[in-house]
Amino acid sequence: MYGADGTEEEEPLFRPYAVTGGRAEPRYHLAMETLISSMSIPDDEMAMLTPEQAAIMQLCRTFRSVAEISALLRVPLGVARVLVADMSDEGLVRLHQPHLSQGQPDLNMLERVLSGLRRL
Repeated sequence: MYGADGTEEEEPLFRPYAVTGGRAEPRYHLAMETLISSMSIPDDEMAMLTPEQAAIMQLCRTFRSVAEISALLRVPLGVARVLVADMSDEGLVRLHQPHLSQGQPDLNMLERVLSGLRRL
């Protein structure tokens, strides 16, 4: 896995799904293009987060898609979805779901996702 600063850490001694309790699907649908931003929390609460949660909080200081979080942390997309959904339920991150009008994706949102992917 990669740390929040993008540097490679040692490979974990556990399978990625161990951090989700074996769950591969979040409690609700979370599209891979959903943008995530972290909430401000006190330092004492930040110290109580898991390493994965702390990394997501660090990454999401700027808007990141679920797909970007998955790629940057080098975890499967399903694991990233579960972690982000759980963090949303705990009030640690805010979800910015895409608003589709008449079944067509928002071109501005797609351009932002494409721009983010190019930066990877």
